[in-house]
Amino acid sequence: MSGHSKWASIKHKKAATDAKRGRVFTKLIKEITVAARMGGGDIDGNPRLRTAVLAAKAQNMPQDNIKRAIKKGTGELPGQSYEEGSFEGYGPGGTAVLVEVFTDNRNRTVAEVRHAFAKHGGNLGETGCVNWMFEKKGVILVEQDKAEEEELMELALEAGADDMSQDEDNYEITTSPTAFEDVKKALEEKEIPIALAEVSMVPQTTVRLEGSDAKRMLRLMEILEDHDDIQNVAANFDIDASVMEEM
Repeated sequence: MSGHSKWASIKHKKAATDAKRGRVFTKLIKEITVAARMGGGDIDGNPRLRTAVLAAKAQNMPQDNIKRAIKKGTGELPGQSYEEGSFEGYGPGGTAVLVEVFTDNRNRTVAEVRHAFAKHGGNLGETGCVNWMFEKKGVILVEQDKAEEEELMELALEAGADDMSQDEDNYEITTSPTAFEDVKKALEEKEIPIALAEVSMVPQTTVRLEGSDAKRMLRLMEILEDHDDIQNVAANFDIDASVMEEM
């Protein structure tokens, strides 16, 4: 399993009981608002909005909050206007880092992101410097004790998944963005519990980190992901799960 998925799994478990739930809600509301602005407020006709709403429901966001965010996106209610963008750079050990943002002040956000990189052994790069190292994929994690390997693989591949791998704890199913919803729905219909399901930028190759570089990398990830303007962070590090859990 990739370092990306191990980190995502740990982050997902932490978010379920995190005291920063308000910050989680803020990011989800931004995603819903932008998705509705770009593709309309019809959940059935707007896949990005549907995914955002499902993510919000998974975090137990009240339905009224979801409806208001959609209406702000469609213009039915007044709301903040966010610019969507991305930054690229290098973390400790030469790792590639891709940062996706929604911001109402790009100059402020880029200054704060540049500072975070510099403080933790990295540097912000030019547009396009690392984006080519990532591919947008659907990632679904299923704990090994929740499903039989052969049955899960057959079900996932028939629904349109690209591949399935495993580590000591989880099965990792990867899909194209367009097949993500079909594969997720197929698992749900069979009542297979899903530990994590998201569409994100997945690294094509990874960089092994240990010692101080590993610790600085994880700290950089935490700082970036805690930033209110940052929606998603992808990086191509590979760090032992035990080190991630400890951090």
